[in-house]
Amino acid sequence: MQRLDILGALPGYRFIVPEHVVEEVLRPEQHTSLAQAFDDGTLARVSIKDLEVITLFAELVHVMGQGEASCIALAASNEWIVACDEKGLVRRVAIEKLGEGNLLNTAGILVLAIRAGLLSIEEADRLKGILARHRFKLKFKSFREVVHPTISN
Repeated sequence: MQRLDILGALPGYRFIVPEHVVEEVLRPEQHTSLAQAFDDGTLARVSIKDLEVITLFAELVHVMGQGEASCIALAASNEWIVACDEKGLVRRVAIEKLGEGNLLNTAGILVLAIRAGLLSIEEADRLKGILARHRFKLKFKSFREVVHPTISN
């Protein structure tokens, strides 16, 4: 289930996808979904052209993939938030370059969507189940715990 529409609907956010990330999308159905999201304005596509961004990208690409390096370089140079679920070195470098408050993960995006009225908690929990079936497990039982942490189930 593709839900790129959530990204385009989040108030206060615009999701920018560097060319290096686009190049990493190999599955035809995902490439088609991404192309549609660019066409309908849900996502924006960008090439790295600024010397400052290129310089930081060149530094980062020695320790991580091109997609991650381009996202961090663009975010750091433009004072943007980066959407990233990476762990380990990539996460540490992103925090070093951007600050921990400038990282947004999948769970965070879904919480923002719930708070914006784009998803119900039940819909987010269904998406959580789909993610889990694709080996992307979140460490809580329900988004209810995250959105309303003082309410017990």
